[in-house]
Amino acid sequence: MSRALQGRAVAVALAAALLAVAGPAGPAAADDDDDDGFTFADARITESSGLAASRAHPGVYWTHNDQDEPRVFAVDGRTGETVATVTLRGVGKPRDMEAVSVGPDGYVYVGDIGDNLNGSWKHVWIYRFREPERLRDTAVDATQYTVGYEDGPRDAEALMVHPRSGRVYIASKNEEGGGLYEGPAKLTTRDINVFRRVGEVPWVTDGAFSPDGKRLVLRGYFSARGYAWKDGRLGADDRVRAPLQAQSEAVTYTADGSALMFGTEGVGSRVVRVPVEGTGAASTPAPSPHPSQPPSASPASPELPVFPSPGDSAGAASGDDKPGGGSGHTLGLAVLGATLLVGLLRLRIRGIRGGRAPGA
Repeated sequence: MSRALQGRAVAVALAAALLAVAGPAGPAAADDDDDDGFTFADARITESSGLAASRAHPGVYWTHNDQDEPRVFAVDGRTGETVATVTLRGVGKPRDMEAVSVGPDGYVYVGDIGDNLNGSWKHVWIYRFREPERLRDTAVDATQYTVGYEDGPRDAEALMVHPRSGRVYIASKNEEGGGLYEGPAKLTTRDINVFRRVGEVPWVTDGAFSPDGKRLVLRGYFSARGYAWKDGRLGADDRVRAPLQAQSEAVTYTADGSALMFGTEGVGSRVVRVPVEGTGAASTPAPSPHPSQPPSASPASPELPVFPSPGDSAGAASGDDKPGGGSGHTLGLAVLGATLLVGLLRLRIRGIRGGRAPGA
């Protein structure tokens, strides 16, 4: 996401104020260092727009800036330190890199698929390079694939490679809802790879398949949803616990599938670990801020409490459903805050589309 959308931090501050008035809506807060997540230590990582767990190097995560040179960073999930910077050779100047995924073929896929004016570019690109056996600063040869959509250009920030079939999927981004697009069975460098629409999705900023390939999680600015995945199509969906972050940009599963890692933009931003329901790790609560310390509205702010999706009454828990939970009044204010965020961000984006260039 470009800096053009950083005005949404104002909306985040509004929601934080509502929560401060309502009081805590969940369990006692955990310290940032207690959630088993990590903080990016590399000052070069200013706009972490994608996140993917390495297959070759347990505990390592790939990330990248959105508007940068053709490079990606390998980050140690224990310390947050960059352990390798990989520069891609043989590709052009990236326009808006928004996603990264690791395929079963041992390759890393980077999606240069962003389009802040929602259809101003007739094609976008995917870069692919083999995951290095040794983690060190290096330059590698990469393959560049040209991508188009069967129903015309569009903005997108989520690229997912299925961990079994190796097929590439892209979720487009639109405040009224986007589409899930399926790539060809095998990408080609000889022609445009046409992605066809195979499903409808909400407002998506990133996505990830579970390691077993049976589930797809898509996150947006204010919520995340999980979908059963069978025969290459979306199945039943449910709400997924996710932190509301100042710029909710990235998500990936841990390599063992026990947790989801949620990332945001900003220098020194934190990646939050949220245990997956149904796994042994799920007994660990997701982090929330101390009631006496409302989160900052800056892009590198600490994580905000988990909100239910606006209008998602089925997934929202009442105050009696959680130890230390708040009242129905508290939950109502949280929903109101999330709804106001949606409205304010939509107005902001419409203003950007009316008079600002991509990457502004």
